[in-house]
Amino acid sequence: MTLRSWLFVPGDSERKLGKADASGADVLILDLEDSVAAKAKPAARALVAGFLDAHSRPRPSQLWVRINPLDSGLALEDLIAIVPGRPDGVMIPKAGGPADVERLSHYLDALEAQHGVKAGAIRIVPVATETPAAPFQLGDYAKATLPRLAGLTWGAEDLATALGASTNLDETGRWALTFRMVRSLTLLGARAARVQAIDTLYVDFRDEEGLRTSCQAARAEGFTGRLAIHPAQVAVINAAFRPSADEIDFARQVVAAFDAHPSAGTVSLDGRMLDIPHLKQARQVLAAAGSSA
Repeated sequence: MTLRSWLFVPGDSERKLGKADASGADVLILDLEDSVAAKAKPAARALVAGFLDAHSRPRPSQLWVRINPLDSGLALEDLIAIVPGRPDGVMIPKAGGPADVERLSHYLDALEAQHGVKAGAIRIVPVATETPAAPFQLGDYAKATLPRLAGLTWGAEDLATALGASTNLDETGRWALTFRMVRSLTLLGARAARVQAIDTLYVDFRDEEGLRTSCQAARAEGFTGRLAIHPAQVAVINAAFRPSADEIDFARQVVAAFDAHPSAGTVSLDGRMLDIPHLKQARQVLAAAGSSA
């Protein structure tokens, strides 16, 4: 299943947690990290654990939890609190590379066994670019054996801080070169690892048209979904990452053309010569349309 919209919900806000079910997001990321002040983290853990307990499956949205970084001294406390509630997945901020996913997997192995959760049920998505060293590890996710890995995403704000950058944008308002490079490497790393490529936040949640344009461009490049910072962004993201009616219709025509000539490596359709990569792309479009219906 392709998960398009990944909405952050502050784990210490009863009001926002209470409204989250109505967002329409494919994934709610119950946040224990950046949106929660240090002194509020114990209370946030309790709120998130209670939210998970109150939302047994089937759930309207998948429920993931962004824990604190593995080297923060808080991550294991987060996991002990949330695993009994059977979250669908865990997001690791400031991940250093595949070794961090493997380390988290070992924690989850033990906690799942302790609480009677099906082994391997809790998936993992690392925020894979938030330190200067992390982008150099993006190609290694494809080489590692990480059965829990569900996707890769990237972050621009923490990386800018780590680099000492005054901004992550260029003079046109687009991502600056370093951040464009990191974004592209995230896409390549995810596709190489055969997991979802999830684009980062569009910070201006009031700019609906800008978000739509950005999401459409991201999907055209190969991203499969996007992080959201506000519920108002969810519908735009869901629509932008769903294939259009014209795309679906053309994909069906491509598949039908090859089905009519099962031994052919190329076919003609409306004056265009199509080969096997076109067929694979058409099947991807239909798969995406089916999973987002």
